Amino acid sequence: MSQLVECVPNFSEGRRAEVVDEIVRCIVSVPGVALLDREMDADHNRCVITFAGEPEAALEANFQGVAAAARLIDLNEHQGEHPRMGATDVVPFIPLGGITLEECADLARRLAERVGNELEIPVFLYGAASPSGRKSVSKVRKGQFEGLKETLGSNPDHIPDHGPHRVHPTAGATGIGARFFLIAYNVNLKSQDLKLAKGIAKKIRASSPGGLPRVQSLGFDLKEKNCVQVSMNLTDYRVTGLVEAYQAVEKEAAAEGVGIEESEIVGLVPDEAVRRSCVSALQAKEFQSDQIIERRLEKTPLGERGGIDEFLGAVASKAPTPGGGTVSALSGALAASLVEMVCNLTTGSKKYAEVKEEFAALAGSMAGTRARLVGLMDEDAEAFDKVMASFKIPKDAPERKAKIQEAMIGAAETPLETARQCLEVLRQSLVAAGKGNKNALSDAGTAAALARAGIRGAAYNVRINVASIKDESTGSRLRDALEKIESEAVSLDREVSAKVAGN
Repeated sequence: MSQLVECVPNFSEGRRAEVVDEIVRCIVSVPGVALLDREMDADHNRCVITFAGEPEAALEANFQGVAAAARLIDLNEHQGEHPRMGATDVVPFIPLGGITLEECADLARRLAERVGNELEIPVFLYGAASPSGRKSVSKVRKGQFEGLKETLGSNPDHIPDHGPHRVHPTAGATGIGARFFLIAYNVNLKSQDLKLAKGIAKKIRASSPGGLPRVQSLGFDLKEKNCVQVSMNLTDYRVTGLVEAYQAVEKEAAAEGVGIEESEIVGLVPDEAVRRSCVSALQAKEFQSDQIIERRLEKTPLGERGGIDEFLGAVASKAPTPGGGTVSALSGALAASLVEMVCNLTTGSKKYAEVKEEFAALAGSMAGTRARLVGLMDEDAEAFDKVMASFKIPKDAPERKAKIQEAMIGAAETPLETARQCLEVLRQSLVAAGKGNKNALSDAGTAAALARAGIRGAAYNVRINVASIKDESTGSRLRDALEKIESEAVSLDREVSAKVAGN
């Protein structure tokens, strides 16, 4: 795996888009980095830029960003809700893949030395990069830019690790570090009472008795939104996640008779953090990451081969897999996706308010069916591989015949399950065609056609494998189950076609 680093520099500018544009341009001008996100906040007068890159490219891109900010931002003219000490306030390096936190810390130290020497900006190292164990720059930043003018170099907490022992006249000072993923999460209250927001922030932060572990928090006044905000940094979502943070603020606000207006995630978050929050909120204790359809898709030939064009090329090749069974399951998954689309178009329209709950539930059901069909794409290829492996067992091996029969039964059961799942999609496509948004009627019809094709393709695969099964009772069971599916599918297909044609 190639080494990748995520960088999330925070700049003290959230109102002049042209300044942020120039900083971003300087960052992405470095080959080997990719911009992932940019967010500006006018109240905080702060922007967060997220990019990723190879280690040396990330170091250079950060330097260019810091240099640009020093040219373009004058903290003497800067005002905003968020505390700040520098034009570039903080620059964290975060390991994304193939690189350790200590290697990121080394990048941070090298950047800090360069910023201090070449730009003459004092730098405070933090996190894994700090030789003194400084966890964050919150103590350094407490006096903000104005306070640092008086204390930098003399206060024991304000001795920089690199650069001059005086603030840069316009760019202030900068914190550079290496850390685990941090989630910036804000909860806005239905109140304009800043004292309340600050009180809640103080009560829930990790440094307070009974506070949330790994949480930093402040209270702000958002004048543009006419409300106050509890702004949090979740420094380890594995310890305190988004749901726990939200619930803590909600509880404290409710005790004062105040509700929540909204919450917001600033910048990007790891997939695992969102999944953990979902599991926590739903109390879904047994939920596994491979239940997420995208994770399951990654394990299929479609996901592994990197895209639809390559998947189609793989189907067209001489390789026996992916073959008809996989394609049949994909046909059903596409059909389920279309039914979901009809559901979402229906629940989003006031005209269909009477079926909103029914179609919301149906969308969830189809998402589950879609995930199962995506899994069957992979299972079909695995079933075929087991058949091939059984035939490679030495002919004189006593277990050979039993293994072949076991594999054949599995190779028939898998497409039969695909047919069952496609039948369920066909049933629900009839519901979508009958009650759903009429503007999406053709989509419901297409879903039915794809589901029907999935059943036909799966049936071919069931029968060809049943023909090699020696146990007659097993063969009969599989054939009977398939015939019932096909019989219902013929009837449903006609009904859907009639609804689409008659509209």
